[in-house]
Amino acid sequence: MTTYSPGQRWVSDSESELGLGTLLSQDGRQLVLLFPATGETRHYALRNAPLTRVRFSPGDQISHHEGWTLTVADVREDEGLLYYSGLRSDGSSAEFAETMLDNFIQFRLASDRLYANQIDPLNWFSLRYQTLQHHCRVQRSELLGLAGVRTQPIAHQLHIAHDVSSRIAPRVLLADEVGLGKTIEAGLIIHRQLQCGRARRVLIVVPETLQHQWLVEMRRRFNLEFALLNAERCQGAEENPFEEQQLALIALDLLLEQPKLVEQAMASDWDLLVVDEAHHLHWDSEAPSAEYQLIEGLARQIAGVLLLTATPEQLGLASHFARLRLLDPDRFHDYQAFCTESEGYRPVAEAVQQLLDHGKPDASACAALTSWLGEQADELLEQLQGAQPEVARERLIRQLLDRHGTGRVLYRNTRAAISGFPERQLHPAPLPCPAIYNDLDGRAALYPETGLQNGESENGERWWQQDPRVDWLIDTLKMLKRSKVLVICAHAETALDLDEALRLRSGIPASVFHEGMSIIERDRAAAYFADEEFGARVLICSEIGSEGRNFQFAHHLVLFDLPSHPDLLEQRIGRLDRIGQQQTIQLHVPYLEGTAQQRLFQWYAQALNAFVATCPTGNTLQHEFGSELLQHLDQPDQPGWDALLLQAGERRQQMEAQLQSGRDRLLELHSRGHGDAERLISKIAAQDNSFDLPIYMEQVFEVFGVDSEDHSDNALILRPGERMLDAGFPLGDDEGVTITYDRETALRREDMQFLSWEHPMVQGAMDMVLSGSLGNSTVGLLNNRALKPGTLLLECIFVSEAIAPRQLQLQRVLPPTPLRCLLDATGNDLSAKVSFDTLDGQLESLPKHLAGKIARSQREVVERLLDRAEALAEVQHAQLLQQAADSFSQSLEEEIQRLQALARVNPLVRQDEIEALQKQHSDGLQALSQARVRLDALRIMVAGQP
Repeated sequence: MTTYSPGQRWVSDSESELGLGTLLSQDGRQLVLLFPATGETRHYALRNAPLTRVRFSPGDQISHHEGWTLTVADVREDEGLLYYSGLRSDGSSAEFAETMLDNFIQFRLASDRLYANQIDPLNWFSLRYQTLQHHCRVQRSELLGLAGVRTQPIAHQLHIAHDVSSRIAPRVLLADEVGLGKTIEAGLIIHRQLQCGRARRVLIVVPETLQHQWLVEMRRRFNLEFALLNAERCQGAEENPFEEQQLALIALDLLLEQPKLVEQAMASDWDLLVVDEAHHLHWDSEAPSAEYQLIEGLARQIAGVLLLTATPEQLGLASHFARLRLLDPDRFHDYQAFCTESEGYRPVAEAVQQLLDHGKPDASACAALTSWLGEQADELLEQLQGAQPEVARERLIRQLLDRHGTGRVLYRNTRAAISGFPERQLHPAPLPCPAIYNDLDGRAALYPETGLQNGESENGERWWQQDPRVDWLIDTLKMLKRSKVLVICAHAETALDLDEALRLRSGIPASVFHEGMSIIERDRAAAYFADEEFGARVLICSEIGSEGRNFQFAHHLVLFDLPSHPDLLEQRIGRLDRIGQQQTIQLHVPYLEGTAQQRLFQWYAQALNAFVATCPTGNTLQHEFGSELLQHLDQPDQPGWDALLLQAGERRQQMEAQLQSGRDRLLELHSRGHGDAERLISKIAAQDNSFDLPIYMEQVFEVFGVDSEDHSDNALILRPGERMLDAGFPLGDDEGVTITYDRETALRREDMQFLSWEHPMVQGAMDMVLSGSLGNSTVGLLNNRALKPGTLLLECIFVSEAIAPRQLQLQRVLPPTPLRCLLDATGNDLSAKVSFDTLDGQLESLPKHLAGKIARSQREVVERLLDRAEALAEVQHAQLLQQAADSFSQSLEEEIQRLQALARVNPLVRQDEIEALQKQHSDGLQALSQARVRLDALRIMVAGQP
């Protein structure tokens, strides 16, 4: 049984980049280790800690933390600690405890395993080298965190995610119009911050009604397993429930109900706070709401903050100021000053409008630009008249963007500024009200079937046998023939009844989707609907069907009833009306004449124009005219209805005109990007079209014993094989999963796993390969007629790496990088002449006993060649290190200088952001100076008989 004592040195099998760890304590169930090289602390369960004890043997060279080396002559153990004695490089004797070992010490475990006859199959060595190469490339890529999620790459979303997630502790307001993907933008930012190491712990606070939508969205699209902290889970926690989770999701309502939870949340160390529906946080200078004060307290504690809110102009300037105040209370401390400042931006926004529309500004616009940019404006305005006016205009707009008042904290895109949305066509279907609903009054007629769903009517029939909307639905589905049709109604019981009606009366293949189903059942229903060849033609959803799901492969939407709020109506339509939809959206709306259904239809169609266009003013109009609307819904025959529709319609047009005239084109330009996103989309497409990942994963499945078989086009079924190498392989399901490498298939089939370089299965497999010794020592027979039989070659794979906290972002300039040496018996390096793949294709396996005999007999030669290989690797490492330091300094110095210059003209550039970059620069260079090269794997090859 392993004995643990404080001071012992261990390495993490799963996180070798942490360096050498020191055991701090053991409490009976848990081990606590400090990794001084990175400053990280880890807690491990005693029974299955992924740790390996560091124990050196006589003959090994080890380093003291003060920098001198010792050749070990003897090892003794005293009270659980190892003591090494031997000779220093100057010949003097010395002894020190393992607690004094250098935290950056190197290991030669590959050669140790080789001499101990621990020889792996040849394909394991190949997999290890390929894993090192792919891991290095992925860590360097600017696509990391952006390309591997289940979303369609869309320019404005990628621009925002890339811009915001590249910052240290970003504090921004995401205020895109409905349908433009604020949740996806937030998910991309979270995902990229986690992948790049800028964040480790994230707290999401949402209204209670949205918590499951967020939970599913984060898991399905981004493979992020957030823990839902509901009342039951929090009450059952022995200690602070927030401390148990790296990623936590909680309802704002629950925090308000339980002040103790607020204290516990604030006592936890979070890197990023995300708040949805932030426009519901009411604020005024005298009495901010409890919700506002709660989020304000969290925002003061947590460095990074993302607020998701409705378009600011819908809610008024005071509400907009309140959101900005949460992000930077020092900058936004005076509402009147903010109003005055905001007015000052209008002339500049108008000048930009002229630049965009006409290519050149008039005299008043030139004056406004000069007032902002000074002499720079004069120079750029002159260039507008020159040979390259487009270049001058681009430079002028970029200068203005840098100085824009809220440009660094606010992102807001509108449908007016973003192309790619489909048109909508409305198909109303007025129907006579049946006798079974004659006794229903007012708003009860909006969902009349709900009162009859517990049994049969007087004549023994079910409601759907007498409701004309059901006959109309069947006729409409028959008319649409093979088209996919999404049907949405308010209640789950109605959805189930409609499914029964279609099954008994039409035979049309349908699937049902409602809140009573588990997430897996919903996935299966959605997948059945998405299947083009054998799937359902119709999916019948309850109101939950309008939350979060993407059904844009369909373009026919039946609104069997209408929701009571315009935002819910837009959510329903938004399941199909999305960027990238190729077809015109066909809206089919049945309603019963002379009832509240007809009144609500007319309200949406005539007053709000909410069917054929988005209605950014819908929420405001609903509040303004809500009481009168309810009166007419309760009493459909009440006079004054036409006057109300006319008044509300005129008010809508007036508000929309105000929104249009108040559009800040400068902010829109900033929010949708300037061509950077198109470049990212092109790179994502190239990565999607590459076969590198499928080829690599086939190697992984073969080595680990995972069975794969074809499921359909672009899809595979994975199952545990009979001879699984490691039962802990991250398959995701003990029985098996269906995967696809194709983004379009993944978007259509949410029941399939979308495998990318960022998927937990791929990253988990890479960790399993690199964290252990798999494939790091092999012996093979080389079939090459040009070589004399018995010729020995030694292939060494070294890794150049800097052990440092991930938030320093050194992985962008020096991720663990494989260095290859191929030596003949005389020490000549042939790696530049003979590629890895060429050599790999000429090798054959040897029986293990024979391979072990070769390794032992050639030990002296191998040791000599290893010394030569290490010297060559050190030269490559030094070159890599210099390139990394130069690149790291250049990128950070440029950004620091840009922000320093920007801070002089834009107060929203935070000084703490500049200071964080300066510290990152100095700490990063310090960590790079301690970077090391280590032997990772080696392969002995002996030429055989021709």
